[in-house]
Amino acid sequence: MTGGNTKLDAARRALLHVAVHADALRAAPRAWLLAAWWRLCGKRLRSRSQMAPLLGASPRAYRLWLMAQAEADDRPQPVEGPAIVALVEDGPGIERTLASLRREGIEHIAAPAATMRDAGHAAWIMPLQAGDLLAEGAGGAYRHAAAQAGPGTHVLYADDDIIGADGSRGRPHFKPDWNADLFEHHDFLTGASLLRVGASDLDDLPRGNRAEVLTRRVLARTAAEGAHPLHVRAILHHRCDRPAPIRPAAARHDPSSSQPSVTIIVPTRNRVDLLRTCLQGIADTRYAGALDVIVIDNDSDDPEALAFLKGLEPETARVLRHPGAFNFAAMNNRAVEQATGRMVCLLNNDIEIRDPHWLETLVRQALRPEVGAVGPQLLYPDGRIQHAGVVLGVGGGAAHAHRLLRPEEEGYFHRHALPQFVSAVTAACLVAQRSRILEVGGMDERNFAVAFNDVDLCLKLKARGWQSFYEPRAVLIHHESVSRGLDRDPVGAARLAGELAALKERWGTGLDPNDGSERAADPFHHPQLSPFSGRFVVRI
Repeated sequence: MTGGNTKLDAARRALLHVAVHADALRAAPRAWLLAAWWRLCGKRLRSRSQMAPLLGASPRAYRLWLMAQAEADDRPQPVEGPAIVALVEDGPGIERTLASLRREGIEHIAAPAATMRDAGHAAWIMPLQAGDLLAEGAGGAYRHAAAQAGPGTHVLYADDDIIGADGSRGRPHFKPDWNADLFEHHDFLTGASLLRVGASDLDDLPRGNRAEVLTRRVLARTAAEGAHPLHVRAILHHRCDRPAPIRPAAARHDPSSSQPSVTIIVPTRNRVDLLRTCLQGIADTRYAGALDVIVIDNDSDDPEALAFLKGLEPETARVLRHPGAFNFAAMNNRAVEQATGRMVCLLNNDIEIRDPHWLETLVRQALRPEVGAVGPQLLYPDGRIQHAGVVLGVGGGAAHAHRLLRPEEEGYFHRHALPQFVSAVTAACLVAQRSRILEVGGMDERNFAVAFNDVDLCLKLKARGWQSFYEPRAVLIHHESVSRGLDRDPVGAARLAGELAALKERWGTGLDPNDGSERAADPFHHPQLSPFSGRFVVRI
């Protein structure tokens, strides 16, 4: 029987896989056929990068993932650890919630907080909503994590999905490791976490939102101690509902406030049409601090471009000449050395500025003591997203997050619309404190002359304790690679391959050849999201 069942499960999985491909083909026939063609041509990585977001968009993709997990048959083993008490809000479905707690060996209390406090025999509290279920093995996973947690760890949280009345599961949330700013706009802890509480945390909890209040109290104590929550990377909760993301209000602007001086650096070569648009946008920028612009020119030879550069007034921009082979890192490094501003903004000449407050919005974040490089949301001219932060490990290197999504779409829990920490941002528009860029040695001119120099810079800043930040309330238009072109010639392709190899070697972004997994997972991504797409789709 076992062998027969195994064959039947394999057949069902194969049929479901075909159905997922059929969904993708119907939704985007040209994109699917192109990915299939690349596969036939032996371009496996390009094919996977094209196909992954198509398959992940299928409503059946998560069912396929669940089937693969079930076939792995990785049954949880009993785990010893500290006692856990669930605080369950009363409501419909509470009996099935309590049944899942009993299965996991977890006590529960549904009385007022004073009674729970008087019990006093468990430091770890799990607030739950009635109707929510614990996954099989959740109790053991939490006990193991709690037993391993250091004294400064007061919050453990896990991934979750939505369960229907019929038991069907969908909408998985594979969460990032702790991301404080993201949490401010999307509560991904309440109802899917374990809290190490103190007596004061339990005082005067209001009925109706006890779980949220308790979670935020423990979080505040955790932050005050300089610690952060610990992510258990597994789906341990099946939920009836969950808190929704809240898109932030527009960034505030105070023209009377003191703002630091900024040097904007714009590399260029010919394409005076792009440069003129970029500089006009800078001129229209409303910024209360001192502002100067460096245009660094790499051997422009177009007569119109040369005349335009010669005619630039000193108060508009000063021009630095940088002859020789194109080296984006070297050009920016030279300009940073000659910058006079406390802050530096690296800005491509193919950036179009429509928001006059963009710079103030980015600088405000870059002034934070824990922040390194800050990047905005960049859109293609057709309105789709070009950059919403950078994800490490995608395709073995790094890729722009949420690329080709429209800003008004939901995407992955509205992540593209929420301010948050990220692993890196693009140098097409990057703001940072000049002293910090200099402290890490600027961009690597030798290993990353053209590509990945921004990723490398961000990771060097992170190594010093300065995390990159994505700020979607600043929105610019990026005519990507218009002025320089794409690396499709043999020389450009060879250079790109060398820079990718250098990134893998230095930062461990390569893929495991055995299973395609990320060797060094991006802490703000997830191992169960596809390593071949920046669209945050389930791994198939």
